[in-house]
Amino acid sequence: MSPGKSILMGFKKRWQLMQAFEMLLYAIGPALLFYFLSSNIILSLSVFAGIVLLGLVLIQPWKLTLEKIGNYIDKNLDAVEYSTGLLLLPENQLSSVASLQRHKVSVTLQKNIHLVRPKVSLKQAFMVLGVFGLLTFFAHQFNWASTFSAPESNPEVEQRIAFKPLDSTEIIKDPPQLEHQKLLIRYPAYTRIGTLATTNMNVRALKGSKLTWKLKFDQPIQSVLLQSSNEDHSMKKSDGEYSHQMLLNTAGFYNFNFEAFGGELYQSELYALEMFKDERPTVEIRKLKQFTSFDIEEDKTLAFETMITDDYGIVEAHIIATVSKGEGESVKFREQRLQFSNAVFKNSKNQKLSKRIDLDEMGMEPGDELYFYIAVTDNKEPKANTTRSETYFAVIRDTLSSQFATEGTMGADLMPDYFRSQRQLIIDTEKLIADKSKLAQKEFNFTSNELGFDQKALRLKYGAFMGDEAESGIQVTETVTEETEEVENDGNPLSQYTHEHDGSNEHNLVDHEHEEEGEGEQEEDPLESYLHNHDNPEESTLFTQSLKSKLRQAMTEMWDAELYLRLYTPEKSLPYQYRALKLIQEIKNSARIYVHRIGFDPPPIKEDKRLTGALDEVVSFQKQEDLAVPEEFPFMKSAVERLEQLTQGSPSTEVDKNLFSEAGNELAELAILEPGKYLKTLQQLKWMSDSNEFATGQLHEVLSGLKAAIPKPKSKPKNQSEYHSELNTLLLKELEIND
Repeated sequence: MSPGKSILMGFKKRWQLMQAFEMLLYAIGPALLFYFLSSNIILSLSVFAGIVLLGLVLIQPWKLTLEKIGNYIDKNLDAVEYSTGLLLLPENQLSSVASLQRHKVSVTLQKNIHLVRPKVSLKQAFMVLGVFGLLTFFAHQFNWASTFSAPESNPEVEQRIAFKPLDSTEIIKDPPQLEHQKLLIRYPAYTRIGTLATTNMNVRALKGSKLTWKLKFDQPIQSVLLQSSNEDHSMKKSDGEYSHQMLLNTAGFYNFNFEAFGGELYQSELYALEMFKDERPTVEIRKLKQFTSFDIEEDKTLAFETMITDDYGIVEAHIIATVSKGEGESVKFREQRLQFSNAVFKNSKNQKLSKRIDLDEMGMEPGDELYFYIAVTDNKEPKANTTRSETYFAVIRDTLSSQFATEGTMGADLMPDYFRSQRQLIIDTEKLIADKSKLAQKEFNFTSNELGFDQKALRLKYGAFMGDEAESGIQVTETVTEETEEVENDGNPLSQYTHEHDGSNEHNLVDHEHEEEGEGEQEEDPLESYLHNHDNPEESTLFTQSLKSKLRQAMTEMWDAELYLRLYTPEKSLPYQYRALKLIQEIKNSARIYVHRIGFDPPPIKEDKRLTGALDEVVSFQKQEDLAVPEEFPFMKSAVERLEQLTQGSPSTEVDKNLFSEAGNELAELAILEPGKYLKTLQQLKWMSDSNEFATGQLHEVLSGLKAAIPKPKSKPKNQSEYHSELNTLLLKELEIND
């Protein structure tokens, strides 16, 4: 085979493979959609195979010949000069010029064959696959599959209704027979579940479903009754078929009765009416702690995911957020309704939602708190189910929140407003550092020095609370003028560096001659220990010893902060300012307000009655009351006693029918919870309440069934008598004596 022809054969295989891939893309999308709608893999494979076969018939890849490929290359590749057909001719039939052209075409194809694309529309096939993929996604989200499938809770079970005559003594040659039976269960419209048809008379359906029974007999009868909860419902006749409709709102049991034209009565077995409710949606919040706190400089963002599930579909989901500002009586609340980042698809059973909450965008400040929860509503009608998640909290820490301090045992608010100034200094320092590139050097240094002065003033204010009155006082002024300084400097240039004790302070000199005499005359002041001595800084503080040491440490940090501010390096001052602020906050948090106990205030004692032992006016109160506890299941217990009499040969009466009917009603309450356990006994009680004759075996079965159904009485607390030997009694007395 010539090289040129082998190139055409390779291009042909490539073309056919791309055609096969195109058909697969067209077939995958519909097959997936049918699988999600029907959950039937055989049907999905059939759709897939059918589309592939249809594509083969339409495209016909087996008809792709080398001649067609050559013509296609001639049209789409100008370099071959419409000479691709020479590659398919035998070499002995070509002239020398044709051989040269053939060689040229072969070389050109070998270099440029990759530029020629087969006539296959893969882009269109991918678009079709995307459309079907989108339809499959919506089918999954909106539960379109429910319209094509029946609920699993009602499997089709072939069960014929068996009728028995109430009077077994009468023999009927040709009794009416049931020819056709059907039960239609139509779920509420919001569930998007189609009507279910079954022959199984045991019902288990959603509350609010519409039940329709249809019975057809092989011969005419007088009437058909549906008995449910001691109520008789006459079934309507239409086109030879008896039917009855009812909304399922309560659980219970039912049966059928019909009367033939001869007066004979027939009754069916009992069937269960089980009802389940539309459950509330479930909400699960992921990737978020229930309580989150942020510092002022942190990224205050809450990011979380929410998983929402419901049995029949979600209608709405949103976030209810409440922001609280302030404290005490001045607190204010602002409620907002937030939407999730992605849209909520209505009627979807499962959905994953996400949200990012930025506390700054919500206008929150230090000390503000955020409370939020997620509210979800399903599609139940007429009243939807609503579920709310747990409440989640977020708070921005406020290091400036004022608290009460304690002075003795009385509540006093001793924390002044300017205790918050350290935070303002930190804010101003950070702003100065951020604006350093925008400010001139002189202005930057001036501002840093001013902040150092403010830091000094704040330190002196705290010193006043420490009792450091002799050090400074709160006023920080510089009132010395240049003229005064010049006068003082002219008089004595060293005056500002020395202490003068020989000048104007001579009247304060100590008289050493009378010193010993004065010492002898001094007497101890008896009130000295009770006075608040302001001359001693260690005794004049408003704080306790434990708080005083912390405040001293905070003032030390302020010294260092002021130093670096004076040196025009505010970035080095910040760590000291933060440590000072932290210490101040600890001081505030360690104080607590004292609240006077409010409780019982007894009346004053009469001194003339005290210690007399007179009890004439003391009247004791005693109340005795007997509470009657209602007896549980009285008719079932009476039926057990009556059944024991009937098993011994006692004749039955009309009163027994009423007793068994009431006992059946009590047993039905238990049978609703466990129908399989008590259904047979309940059926026999129903039969005995309508019949006049009872078989001995039937009486024993009902008796044993009722005994098993009656709950055992609960044990009551009582005194337990214990045996003590004489030796143990003597030992206990000996122990009491020694104690």
